Amino acid sequence: MRFVPALTAAALLTACATSMEPLPSPPGPIADNGNDCAVIAAVAKEHFRFGPDNPPPPVRFLGDYEPRCNWSRYGLAFTPYDRNGPDGGRRWVSFEQPRYDGQGALIKVGIMHGRLAGQGSECRVRSGFAGWTVSECQATWVS
Repeated sequence: MRFVPALTAAALLTACATSMEPLPSPPGPIADNGNDCAVIAAVAKEHFRFGPDNPPPPVRFLGDYEPRCNWSRYGLAFTPYDRNGPDGGRRWVSFEQPRYDGQGALIKVGIMHGRLAGQGSECRVRSGFAGWTVSECQATWVS
């Protein structure tokens, strides 16, 4: 009966192995999937360095994507983007919906500081014991 503990251990290890494939997105507006808010917050704080001493410009979510997040939980204070705002809609930060894979998440982001002054990036964000952290961002556009 020595093989029973070995079989039990093998069964437990097999049961713990799960796929990291992204789940299909539902049609229409998309809400937070449980990780989107944390991924966006990690990029906002680590890549853009937003926080109490560096408030973010108005936020834009692209397409039909607009997660419902409690930003104050992450120490952020996003305001919605308004094309007709006081600066004429020239200042903003944008986030696309994160895409999840076996390494964590990829997210496309952008920031405009004014007319023709901005940059876009794609960031790799990884999940660990400390939550989601940005491991790298690569520039995808500059204006």
